[in-house]
Amino acid sequence: MRSSRRSRIPLLAPALALTALTALAACGTSSSAGGGSGGSGGGSSDAAAPLDKKTKVTLTIDCMPPAAEKAELKQWKEDVKAFNALYPNVTIEGKQTDPCLEPPRFTAMLKAKSQPDVFYTYFTDLKQVLDNDGAEDISAYVTPESVPALKDMDPDVLGVLKQDGKLYGLPYSNYTMGLLINRALFERAGLDPDRPPTTWSEVRAAAKKIAALGDGIAGFGEYSAGNNGGWHFTAAAYGLGGDIVDRSGTKAAFDDATGRQIVDTLKAMRWDDDSMGKTQLLKWGDLQKQMAADKLGMFLAAPDDITYMVQNLGAKYGDFGMGPMPGQKATLFGGNDYMIKKGSSPDRIKAAIAWINFKFLTPGKGQFDWARTKADGLPVGLPQPNFWTGATKADDDKARAASSTMPVANFKAFTDHPVTGRAEPPKAQEVYKVLDTVMSAVLTNPDADPDKLLKNAARQVDQVLANQ
Repeated sequence: MRSSRRSRIPLLAPALALTALTALAACGTSSSAGGGSGGSGGGSSDAAAPLDKKTKVTLTIDCMPPAAEKAELKQWKEDVKAFNALYPNVTIEGKQTDPCLEPPRFTAMLKAKSQPDVFYTYFTDLKQVLDNDGAEDISAYVTPESVPALKDMDPDVLGVLKQDGKLYGLPYSNYTMGLLINRALFERAGLDPDRPPTTWSEVRAAAKKIAALGDGIAGFGEYSAGNNGGWHFTAAAYGLGGDIVDRSGTKAAFDDATGRQIVDTLKAMRWDDDSMGKTQLLKWGDLQKQMAADKLGMFLAAPDDITYMVQNLGAKYGDFGMGPMPGQKATLFGGNDYMIKKGSSPDRIKAAIAWINFKFLTPGKGQFDWARTKADGLPVGLPQPNFWTGATKADDDKARAASSTMPVANFKAFTDHPVTGRAEPPKAQEVYKVLDTVMSAVLTNPDADPDKLLKNAARQVDQVLANQ
């Protein structure tokens, strides 16, 4: 969850985005409403055939950068111009939506069938989109010819955009979580910032040393409000090899030894070690403020938290580092993507995939043109988004490092030890809300009973899952 408009705010904590509610009309109305033909001229209904460049197609696309994001908007316009040099008869009508997705607006848009031709979603939105018959099956259209880098795209990322073997979207960005550290506090506490903790026992030991610096400094921070506590509980459980929901998707699976380890560790850090600070019931944004002010040593996060602290809180990229998720068995991952409105003509689908590929899926171009990003004063060097594998990843990593505006070595512990990503559980927000009660209780009440907390939460999550 993030303050960045193209990142994770609504995905992980919808309540935070309510303050940024914008009008439904801002999304625009799709030019393919009613299943229009979407093209004129020499079009073809053969999914495997390339878009005929004589075919005239208009695409409405949301998540165009707003005027306030001058560099991003400049790049969007440059890419539209370059795209039109290849496809002169495709008209791109960008819709400025800030944030790109706000849950109540998104839900209303799907129900009204008013989404743009190419619309922005989060990885967790697929079920909602399909329940509203909102997106085209693009399986036949996405080939090595239409998306040349397809062979090197992370299959886990593509997998979350599929249902019953059918592909409904293409990725824009992704993230995995790890341990974010304040390098200066690590050094002051006699810890090596190039070797962040990789187990919870190491986290606990490091937190004690950092908290011992005094002056209101906490060694480790954690959320327990706004659904954020449940989100982090899930990330921690994945790191230890645990589950939140069983394989059937109908029963809670965290009332076990792994869940107990998480709660016991946090309880010990909070009350026995006094290494988590006095202020609790924290939500997204609170930990970032503490860390940017050099009052916090560690918390679970994704790399783009660093961008938020630099751009919004006056921190510097060199202040921070990343390590893998403690336990390293797995980590929570997520991201965002584009889908194509149900009812779109074959030519409109082909044109949409051509644009998505050009702008978001071509190494060295569009969003992966790192030299341009640096020249425009935007950050380069964070390890994500990066949904590539193989030779494409190697080439992109090299280009990213060559244009870096930050010390990429600070993230080496994170990038050199990749952890398998796992998607969020079903009914994620409702599950997280329940798990918030576990986190808030153990961090505010020294007499909280971990077994009772987990058992009660599991019972409530079972009820949530029963109502799917």
